Amino acid sequence: MNMKRINFGLGLVALLALSSCADDKFSEFRTDMTQNKKDYLYLNNYEPLKKYVQDLKDAGKCNPDFKLGVALTASEFNEQGIVYCLAGSNFDEMTAGNAMKYASCVDNKGVMNFDNVSSFVANAKDAGLTIYGHTLAWHSQQNNKYLNSLIADKEIKVDPDAKVEKEDYALDCSTLTAYSWTGSPATVTTEWNKDGAMVITNPAKIDPFYALQYWLVNGIALKTGQKYTMKIVCKAEGDEDANIRFKLGDWGGGDQKTFKIPANAGYKEILLNVTPTMDNNGLMFQHGDFAGKIYWKSVTITHSEAPVMEIPITVGHLTFDDGQNLGGWGMDNAPKIVNGVCEVGNNAAKANAWNAQVNYEPGFVFENGVSYHLKMKIKGSVAGSFGGGFQNPDGYQGCGDFPSIKVTTDWKEVDVATTCNGDNAKRLLLNIGKYAGTLYIDDFEVYWLKKSNTIPLTDQEKKDVLTTAMGTWIDGMMAACDGYVTSWDVVNEALSGADKDGDGKYDLQSATRGNVSADDAKNNFYWQDYLGDLDYVRTAVADARKSFAEHNGDPEKLKLFINDYNLESDWDDNGKLKSLIQWIHDWEADGVTKIDGIGSQMHISCYADEATNESKKNAIVNMLKLMAKSDKLCKISELDMEYVDASGNTVPITKMTEEQHKQMRDLYEFVVSKYFEIIPLDQQYGITQWCATDSPDTTGAWRKGCPTGLWDSNYLRKHTYAGFAAGLGAPEYWKENAE
Repeated sequence: MNMKRINFGLGLVALLALSSCADDKFSEFRTDMTQNKKDYLYLNNYEPLKKYVQDLKDAGKCNPDFKLGVALTASEFNEQGIVYCLAGSNFDEMTAGNAMKYASCVDNKGVMNFDNVSSFVANAKDAGLTIYGHTLAWHSQQNNKYLNSLIADKEIKVDPDAKVEKEDYALDCSTLTAYSWTGSPATVTTEWNKDGAMVITNPAKIDPFYALQYWLVNGIALKTGQKYTMKIVCKAEGDEDANIRFKLGDWGGGDQKTFKIPANAGYKEILLNVTPTMDNNGLMFQHGDFAGKIYWKSVTITHSEAPVMEIPITVGHLTFDDGQNLGGWGMDNAPKIVNGVCEVGNNAAKANAWNAQVNYEPGFVFENGVSYHLKMKIKGSVAGSFGGGFQNPDGYQGCGDFPSIKVTTDWKEVDVATTCNGDNAKRLLLNIGKYAGTLYIDDFEVYWLKKSNTIPLTDQEKKDVLTTAMGTWIDGMMAACDGYVTSWDVVNEALSGADKDGDGKYDLQSATRGNVSADDAKNNFYWQDYLGDLDYVRTAVADARKSFAEHNGDPEKLKLFINDYNLESDWDDNGKLKSLIQWIHDWEADGVTKIDGIGSQMHISCYADEATNESKKNAIVNMLKLMAKSDKLCKISELDMEYVDASGNTVPITKMTEEQHKQMRDLYEFVVSKYFEIIPLDQQYGITQWCATDSPDTTGAWRKGCPTGLWDSNYLRKHTYAGFAAGLGAPEYWKENAE
């Protein structure tokens, strides 16, 4: 805090102490209450907090290496003003609130700047204060833009002159049963599907040649001005070569061409370059001056473009291994999962295919105009076929049908596609009413193809690049600290509060497993989704130990903590802490990874409701017992508090009563004293008060407007200061005052 902003209600002693900071690094920081309130006068009897820690150490009641810490802003400490004095006079150790986090040091291009960290370390060393590093690995406050750029799709390297052919239209003439004649003598005849072709027979030459003309096909969707290649497979039988005139367009215009078909030479591929003059085209042929037979077998229209990848984008996938199944109605044997496979079917065929339908509703609407693929592994008890498609359940409107799916008695993978052509298509249906038997379905997937000239990195490629990035970050931080910072939150807030996989412990937080909010999934970067649940922590630990040793650190002094919140939870019987202890066992199972301690954040509340408060206190005791049983170093890493009234509402500072402040005092004394009572001496690492002062009523403030501190916003001691001090073994001076 800038000195000119200090409230003059600090009192004479505080001001005198502050004035000497520049010369003495820091002096004893004390505050006299300037308000003449009897209930507050007792606070002047207390010594600085760290004095009571020293008393515990001298009496053998505390680990000699125990650290009493405070969280603060590194930049304010570096100013060597009041924050500097408060920290140095009351605490042994500091935690920088934000300065040592990834996003504070790494810019959008991955350039790292540790100037603020280096100054913080230098000033801490000069003041004789240790630093607790916060934090090396976390999902929050990461530079998402830079990290996401590392795993972005990579460009396909292609020859700039290379081209690929894309099919725009294909006609199998054997399927034609009609076309539009625009003129022909009665002597001209047509044969449908002869020798896999449509055959036009003209027994004698006609003058003029255009007296024989017809539209072979209409409604070809092409782009005006685009260059296309037309391939026509055809043959001619007659006494001479056939002269063919054709037009791609309509009666008003189009691209006109002529070509010859060699007589009696079998089927030939005729290649023509065409450029449509309109978007919707027909194909007209004229050949009245040829006597004989013309066989039209197929017409294909393509265009050339730069190579583009088609990347499958999955929108729904059922493996049937996790209990998620298809639904449906009307079948004799409803869908059931047997050995990871969906079994469904009919004992006998129904009157209509739709009388028995398998239903897939993914929870979103299939988009009108998008071409979707349905892919699955399938076999049947008998061979057969069935259809399917999209449906709008409002009015049971069809929204695009898939081609018929053929089934054999052997497993095969099928992949069919159709374009969704209606709105509100919430269902994908398989119409199996006419199939009499049992269908076996596995790996049921719906996807669409994204056209791109980039290709996604593989999972291994993403893991490799992020492993390198984490190592670079941790090495840079360790270099900036130069071996001085010996204790770290190596991984922060890894665990979720849910066990989605059913293995008996809470899963790690993840953007892909549905255990975080949509906003968190969007705004955070979950390293574990790419490195893996085990390697995420193992990598961070290994990098920390390696880089610490390489940058003047004594490996024997390095202590690495897993830090998390809600470890004191009463609603799940401390389930998160129990899960964390199991995870630590898993991370250390490789025989290499070593985690030294557990950090419990303890952002707690004091409740007006006595029963609730007792439940919370019991859970705190249980947390400390579990931490002690873990045999790990135990740290209360982020202790602060707010007050909740009898109605369950958080009480702001401006509404707090003296009695409520005193209740918070009692809870502070309880927490701190229980730590020393329960945690064995050799496991006592430290306690850090997260908020020295009350939280400001400003946007973005931590616990905005709440009485979180041991000092108020004017750096005057509060009742909570006395409770914290009493927990450290100081007298309960408020009782003497009451007498």
